[in-house]
Amino acid sequence: MAVQQNKVSKSRRNNRRSHDSLTAANPNECTNCGELKRPHHVCASCGHYADKEIVAQVDEIDLEDDAA
Repeated sequence: MAVQQNKVSKSRRNNRRSHDSLTAANPNECTNCGELKRPHHVCASCGHYADKEIVAQVDEIDLEDDAA
């Protein structure tokens, strides 16, 4: 069983944990629609990436027609 040889001070313990905090998000503005998006990702609202349409967006889905 591991037993510490000397007490670890609060300062040394907290210095070790200083890099464990979460960093804030860094959103960028989409060049096509102006919505905020994650950098280097496809825009969730319009489906564009680097001025190209990558994902085609469906305007509205009618669930009643699909169920019939």
